[in-house]
Amino acid sequence: MNIFVLLKRTFDTEEKITIANGSINEDGAEFIINPYDEYAVEEAIQVRDEHGGEVTVVTVGGEDAEKQLRTALAMGADKAVLINVEDDLEVCDQYTTAKIIAEYLKDKEPDLVIAGNVAIDNGTGQVGPRVADLLGIPYITTITDLKIDGNHVSVVRDVEGDEEKIEATLPLLVTAQQGLNEPRYPSLPGIMKAKKKPLEELELDDLDIDEEDVEAKTKTIEVYLPPKREAGKILEGELKDQVQELVSLLHKEAKVV
Repeated sequence: MNIFVLLKRTFDTEEKITIANGSINEDGAEFIINPYDEYAVEEAIQVRDEHGGEVTVVTVGGEDAEKQLRTALAMGADKAVLINVEDDLEVCDQYTTAKIIAEYLKDKEPDLVIAGNVAIDNGTGQVGPRVADLLGIPYITTITDLKIDGNHVSVVRDVEGDEEKIEATLPLLVTAQQGLNEPRYPSLPGIMKAKKKPLEELELDDLDIDEEDVEAKTKTIEVYLPPKREAGKILEGELKDQVQELVSLLHKEAKVV
């Protein structure tokens, strides 16, 4: 089975985000595999181990993303591909990323493509579905269970606290939701093997892509941190007095009634 995982390099979830000169300050920040993409990598490895085939992880970005690709290889993926756009594109949005990945995959004949449900930095959840649309294959998002029998696929999909069971056929793209599996930690032997596994680096020219064809469709106008939350206020006294004070506060301070 030919399995591809779409991977993104994101800030460590423990990082404290700071803003400098209107953009997120990356100096000294730690980066990791997007947590939802870890579920995708783990699921791809499990599918390969059960059904055979090969797992290739793919990312669009700069050379810094090699570390995250090596981590995926240490987890058990077979190959990695870095599509390096650092020298070609100033901005990559969801359209750009999906267009580049789809162009790479179009002649690879993927049976299964797995992406994370969302990236924790932008949280749009667009890249996976966009790639599927460009490839002309079906997709199912936010999956929490995946079973494959030959060409037949059974999926459980998370739908806001409930679940939906869907039947599909390969080729297929799915996006991984929390609860799909428990991602493994890279073992020491896995880390050593990862150093020898192939990591291919491509540029837009290698894919016959012109910069203007993948120019970002969106532009960031402003980046800012949310306002600090003020301390809560505890109402005291008789219940009827608390209700009157609450209504007054909602009207005069919160200005919502």
